Amino acid sequence: MPGSTPKRRLRLQNTTVANHQPPITSHQPPRPPMPSHPASDVALYVHWPYCSRICPYCDFNVVRDRGRVEEQARLAEAILRDLEAQAALTGSRRLASVFFGGGTPSLMDPAAVAAVVARARSLFPSTGDIEISLEANPTDAEADRFAALAAAGVNRLSMGVQALDDDALARLGRNHSADEARRAVAVAARAFPRLSIDLIYARPGQTVAAWTAELREALDLGFEHVSPYQLTIEPETAFGRAFRRGTLVPPDEDLAAALYETTQTVLKAAGFEAYEVSNHARGIAARSAHNLHVWRGGDYLGVGPGAHGRLTLDGTRTATVACRGISDYIAGVAAGTPWSERTALSPAEAAEERVLLGLRTVEGAALADLETLGRSPDRAPLADLLADGFLVRTGRRVAATARGRPVLDGVLKALLT
Repeated sequence: MPGSTPKRRLRLQNTTVANHQPPITSHQPPRPPMPSHPASDVALYVHWPYCSRICPYCDFNVVRDRGRVEEQARLAEAILRDLEAQAALTGSRRLASVFFGGGTPSLMDPAAVAAVVARARSLFPSTGDIEISLEANPTDAEADRFAALAAAGVNRLSMGVQALDDDALARLGRNHSADEARRAVAVAARAFPRLSIDLIYARPGQTVAAWTAELREALDLGFEHVSPYQLTIEPETAFGRAFRRGTLVPPDEDLAAALYETTQTVLKAAGFEAYEVSNHARGIAARSAHNLHVWRGGDYLGVGPGAHGRLTLDGTRTATVACRGISDYIAGVAAGTPWSERTALSPAEAAEERVLLGLRTVEGAALADLETLGRSPDRAPLADLLADGFLVRTGRRVAATARGRPVLDGVLKALLT
C-alpha cells in the first residue's frame, strides 16, 4: 500500500499461456501515464481507513465501516484541508500521480473521490494524463460503484481479489466469493482502462499445483498488472495470534520457495515482467506509475489517518506520519497539527531508504547512495554480494539478480548492517 509504509519497516513449471488474452472492452489501448520526475514532482497518497470487514492477516490502519456517514463526511473534508495545508508547505510542484489506499477506498463516496482529485489537480497542475489509482474489493455492492468512481477521475483500479478459491477466501476472512470476484472484474473492465489484481500465496494448505491453476485463471481475467504477495504472519493480527496458538500453520520454507518460483515462472511465460519484488506488469506502460515514483525516492504527500509521506521541506528529506485515529486526525487538521510524527532524515537515512526501496526494483539503487553509506564495490560487504551473484552492477547502479531477489531481506541485512 503505497504511502503507508513506516520509515523503518520497508517490506518484504513451464506453462502454455497462449490463450491468456485481455477481455474485449470498449476501451482503446491505455496510454502510458505521464512520466514522473522524482526530483521535482510530487505524488499523493490518500488513506481511507474504513473496511466492511477486518481481514485476519491485515495490520494496516483500518476500522470497521459501521455506516458513520457524518464521520466519513468530516474525514473527507479534513483530507481536503490537509492536502491544501501540505501544498502550501511544498510550493508549486507538478502532480505525478494519485493513489487511494486503505482500508477499502472503493467504499468512499465517489463525490468525495472526485473532490480530492479535483483539489489535487488544482493545487499541483499537470501537463498530461496522470495515473489515478484506487484499491477496491470485488464484492457485488462495490462493483456497482465502479462507474461512478471512474467518472470521479479514477483510471486505474487495483482489485484485492486475494484468491479465486472459495475455501481459501473463507480462511482469509474475505467478504466475497470467487464468483463475485469474477463478476466484479467484468464490471471493472468496462469502467477502467487499467486493471491490477492482488493475490496472496503461501497460504496454509496451498500446493504448487493449486497455485499454478489459480494464477493462470487470474491471468485469464485479463489484468495488465499482477501483485502476488506471499502471506506474511504479522504478530498483532488474528493470524499472528492463531500462529502462536499453533492453529495456523503456513507452508514451510521449501514449499514457500517453490510457490515463489512458480509465481515467477507462470507470470514470465505470460509476458509479465517482475519489475519489483511483488509487482509484475505486462509491458512498461502497465507498471504502476505511483509506486515507481515512490520507489525512485520521489516526494509524496500522505493524507488521511495514519498516512505516511515523504516531503522535501526546507531542503531536507522529511518523513511524515498522520495521526492514526480518525477523530485525532480530523481534530489535528483543524488545529494545524495533522502529523503525529515529522522527522528530518539525515543524508545517510535518506540514502538508506532509497537503497531499501530501489533494490526491490529492476532499476536497482544508485551507487552514489551506497557510497553515502560507506558501501564500495571493491570492498565487503558490497563486493562479496556482487562476487556471489546476489547483486549486479551496471554503470552507476546496483540491482538484485535472479538469485538475490528471492532472498532480498537477507541481502539487505548483509548490505546495510
